[in-house]
Amino acid sequence: MDRRSLIKAMAALPLATGMAAAMAADAGRPLIRPRRLRKGMTVGLVSPASNVPEDDHIAFAMDVVRSLGFEVKPAQHLYQRTQYLAGTDQQRADDLNAMFADGEVDAIFCLRGGYGSSRLLPLLDYELIGANPKVLMGYSDITALHCAIHQRTGLVTFHGPIAGDNFTPYSYAQFRQTLMRARPDQVLAAPPPFEDPGPGRVEKDNRLTVLHPGVAEGPLLGGNLSLVCHLMGTPWEPEFSGRMLFLEDVSEAPYRVDRMLTQLRLSGALDRVAGIAFGKFTDAETSGNSFSMEHVLRERTAGLGVPVIRGLMIGHVEDQAVIPVGAAARLDAGNATLTLLEPGVV
Repeated sequence: MDRRSLIKAMAALPLATGMAAAMAADAGRPLIRPRRLRKGMTVGLVSPASNVPEDDHIAFAMDVVRSLGFEVKPAQHLYQRTQYLAGTDQQRADDLNAMFADGEVDAIFCLRGGYGSSRLLPLLDYELIGANPKVLMGYSDITALHCAIHQRTGLVTFHGPIAGDNFTPYSYAQFRQTLMRARPDQVLAAPPPFEDPGPGRVEKDNRLTVLHPGVAEGPLLGGNLSLVCHLMGTPWEPEFSGRMLFLEDVSEAPYRVDRMLTQLRLSGALDRVAGIAFGKFTDAETSGNSFSMEHVLRERTAGLGVPVIRGLMIGHVEDQAVIPVGAAARLDAGNATLTLLEPGVV
């Protein structure tokens, strides 16, 4: 081995060792389920990524939490704004750590996504988080927290609505079923009933498409495609083996989704999953000589030998499901269903 090759190998060793240790730890960790939610509990409100533009938007989010039947406790730095971030990295990490440590807080909801959650990953106290299991809910950029916290602690977290938006009746029903009733046989993220069926009128927007047939089971993993790819090659890279991967994204053209799925395929990640459940890829405008999104999702998952469906109510949509990251589920492509095999809460 020449000098340049030796230097490269030595430089890569700490990261490779850290990733191997992280994946081994993830594979061997017992599943930790937080307590189910009950009305009257206290919800801590945090903003791990970006903030909302105005303080009144925070007041609105607090009212949303209260309307669900909970008390609300704002994080210490909830009103901070540092350009496109909701305060400094340390402030946002301190808020999240403090909410897990606070004995008065029963659950933690995220105000919004945006950008910046992944900057917190080296600053989080995973031992503290694992010792104080609580519901953590959010989506989009919050995917980084879901992946990292589950990898390092075994805690089930919840990909679902943010506090900064109103819940639709569909989202509230999914919220209650997943976090309050805790049914083990719940069908996840199925489209809502079509409101106005009749002669010449059928569902168009919320259709489920079978991309590849089959039935498989595995622990749920995923969220926003961009964020999952963002974690590749880091010590917080998810463990994909045997997992039921669910993915969504927003404002990504088909060629960019192609690029990200190709990255996951080239890395070997997609070769290890048990199945793939695609949610919504919203605001994905195509122009010129472009493949369709359906073509990209079908072609980039062809040959994996696992079931793949598209169109679940996961993503940047008003009617949004709540997905327990880490809990086991069954994907039946023939029936286009994703069914929870165990509750995400106790």
